[in-house]
Formats: sequence, structure tokens, C-alpha cells
Amino acid sequence: MKLLIDFLPILLFFIAYKFAGIYWATAVAIGASALQVAWLWARQRRVETMPLATLGLLIVFGGLTIALHDPIFVMWKPTLVNWLFAAAFIGSHWIGERTLIERLMGQAIELPKPIWTRLNALWSLFFVFLGLANLFVVYVGSGFYEAHQALLATTGESGVDLSACATLYTGAVLDLCNTAQAREETWVNFKLFGMMGLTIAFVIAQSLYLARHIKEDPEPQALETD
Repeated sequence: MKLLIDFLPILLFFIAYKFAGIYWATAVAIGASALQVAWLWARQRRVETMPLATLGLLIVFGGLTIALHDPIFVMWKPTLVNWLFAAAFIGSHWIGERTLIERLMGQAIELPKPIWTRLNALWSLFFVFLGLANLFVVYVGSGFYEAHQALLATTGESGVDLSACATLYTGAVLDLCNTAQAREETWVNFKLFGMMGLTIAFVIAQSLYLARHIKEDPEPQALETD
């Protein structure tokens, strides 16, 4: 249930994007994230720092995306959120008696202290990697940034609604708009399927790693009878 709640804003963003484009999708994601925080407060009477920080970043960068009609702002949000997670994991090496990963998982499994430290470092590196991977897709892998800048330079506009290409442009400009939209969609697909797939793969790899270090309870000896 918690996993569904955590991924709900991303899932709703993806669905809204397919029907109405990135600007409506951004507005839906902001609303879903706000409802997520409200649900956590109603259920627990407290909200952890990360959902609040995520909502704050989404409001700021999503708001800039909608106001300026520039999707690059909302594309930066996953990187900043992942780097915020990385900073929290890295900081826990020096703040408090236990690392963040041990605080999250320590009630479920028992591991030696060096393994917790190593696992916390791996999660830190993973979040840094996710943030870099997102920027790579935005600026290099999808080619979106280059295509979007070419469209803006050709039209002379500061922002373009890529979901309305056919109604806004014709000829060569329409081709540029369609290209930018297709590359924008590549990023949206990566945000949902790519990042989720990388996270699932990392969790599986973590489970295999933990299986080597989890302490097993000794088997009870059979009672001897005369």
C-alpha cells in the first residue's frame, strides 16, 4: 500500500501526460503530491521530511514549468529529489548513532555494523546515479533539450505547448514541434519505466547481497530421551 502511495504522483503524471500534455500532467502531479502529504498527515498526524521536500520542489519547479511553459524545470525535479535522498543518506554517516538505511530496515533484519555502513553508501551512490541518469536522458539520451531549443529559436517564442503542435504550426516548424514532443515523451517514459526499473533492479541486487550477510537463527537441538 505504501509503495502505491509513493508512486501515485508519478503514475498520475504519466497518465495525465498521455491525455493532455506535460503542463496538465505537472498540475496533476502537484495535486497528487499534496493529497499524498495530506493523507499521511491524516493517517499518522505527522509527515516525514522527504514527502514535504518533494512537494516543495514540485510546487516550485512545477509552478515554473506551468508559468513559463518550459518543461525543462519539471525535468530537473527528479534529479533534485534523488540528490536530496543521497544527501540524507550521506549525512546519516555522521549524524546520529545509526545510518539512515539501518534506521529504516534495522527492525526487520540484523546485520553487522560494517554491512549497514556499506549498504548506506550504496544507496547514496544509487541516488546520485539516478539523478545523473535523469539529466543524461534530458540533455543527451533523448535529445529533448536540443530539439526544444531549436523549436524555440525558430518560433521566437519563450515557451511552446508541445501537445498542441498540429494546431499551432505547419511545415518545417510543425516537424520541429513533433520532434521535440517525441523526445519529451522519451523522457516521460524514462521517468516512469526507466527509473522504476532501475530501482527494482537495485533492490533485487541489494536483496541478493543481504542474503549473504543475514544472520540465521541456529536450529534448535532435538531433546535427548533415555
